[in-house]
Amino acid sequence: MKKYFVTGIDTDAGKTVVAAILTKALQADYWKPIQAGELDNTDTMKVQRLVNDSKTTFYPEGYRLQTPASPHYAAELDQVRIDTNELELPSTTNNLIVEGAGGLFVPLNDKELIIDLMAQWQIPVILVSKNYLGSINHTLLSIFALQQKNIPIAGIVFNGEATPATEDYIVQYTQLKKLARIPWTGTLDSDWINEQAAQFDTDLLV
Repeated sequence: MKKYFVTGIDTDAGKTVVAAILTKALQADYWKPIQAGELDNTDTMKVQRLVNDSKTTFYPEGYRLQTPASPHYAAELDQVRIDTNELELPSTTNNLIVEGAGGLFVPLNDKELIIDLMAQWQIPVILVSKNYLGSINHTLLSIFALQQKNIPIAGIVFNGEATPATEDYIVQYTQLKKLARIPWTGTLDSDWINEQAAQFDTDLLV
C-alpha cells in the first residue's frame, strides 16, 4: 500500500490533473482534505469524472469552504477554524493519493500551513512543477522547504510544455527523480488520463 501527497510549486501547477493520473496509474483511492470554493465542481468531482476505475474510492473532504480563497481566510468567512489534528488520513488497504490546496506555504489557520500538515503525516510528496519563467526558483525553494522539515520526496512531475534545460537543471541540482512530464492538452478527459496513466512508470515510485 502506497500513499502520496500531491502538491505544487504554485496554485496552478496542475495538481489535480497529476493527482488524477496517479490515481488511475496506481488504481488508488483519492482524498482532498480541504476544498475552498467551487463546491458545485470540487477537485474530487473533477477527478471522479476523469478516473474510471471501480477500485477507486473517493473520500469526502475534511473541510468544504464556500469561498475560493486561501483556506485560512475561507474558513474565517465560514466561521470555522481548520484544525489539523482533526484531519486524519483515510483508513484504506488500497493505495492513496492525497491532493493539497495551493502550494506549500498556503495558510490553514493562524499558525499552520499546508507544509505543516504534510510534516504531520510524513507520507512521500510528489511535487508538481509547471514550466514557466521563474519555475526553477519556485521548484528549488519548494524542495528546500520540504527538506528542511524532513518530509520525504518521492520525486517531481513536470507539467506543461517541455523545457529540457529547466527540467534537466532541476533534476541535476536536486538529485530527485523525474517521475514524468505531463504534456499540455486541449482535451482533458478520461481517455487522455488513461493514456498518461499507461505511460507513467509506477516502478519509479517507492
